[in-house]
Amino acid sequence: MVPGTGLLPKSLHGSLVKPAIPSKYPTRRLSLPRKCLPRFLSIASLNTARNRETCGLLLGKDKGNKFTVTTLLIPRQHSTSDTCTMDEEELVLQFTEEPSLITLGWLCFLRLSCIHTHPSQSCFMSSVDLHTHSGFQRMLPESFAVVCAPKFSPNFGIFRLTDPPGLQTNLDCNVKEAFHPHPEVPIYRDADKGRVQMKDIPLEILDLR
Repeated sequence: MVPGTGLLPKSLHGSLVKPAIPSKYPTRRLSLPRKCLPRFLSIASLNTARNRETCGLLLGKDKGNKFTVTTLLIPRQHSTSDTCTMDEEELVLQFTEEPSLITLGWLCFLRLSCIHTHPSQSCFMSSVDLHTHSGFQRMLPESFAVVCAPKFSPNFGIFRLTDPPGLQTNLDCNVKEAFHPHPEVPIYRDADKGRVQMKDIPLEILDLR
């Protein structure tokens, strides 16, 4: 099993060893509700006090020339101080495929990104985070990762893998240990420098725990 794939459906784990599909179009901008990060930190506060990570999924809609995050989904999960794994992923699939969302799911309801905490560490992408995110970014080049570090300043970071070389470097990595070094190349970068924009827009929150 590829390390760091706790937030990805099991059916996608094998895709991480295949070459990344190059994007034919420039990546589009994303709108992220301004209230998303403080609300997520509040939801995660109990786990943070216990020194446990918390993870969530950011879902949204394709607006043609951009993506808009509309929903923060907190799946059932189990975690430690430096890992977080989604449980009962069929509940997530039921949410995205239930009758009222079928059209959206087929046409424009997208899993844009993952969000999680580092309860006692600063904002950075660990090797586990990098492998988790490579699956998202391979499927959707615009996807991004949000890392929240409540005890540090700044208390959040918004990241993407570089492409090239970061995305393919992670897809080609077959190290079995969860935490391991990667080649000294620019693996990831900030994604909030104009590409991901905070907006005063509505946010739906669904906690499946």
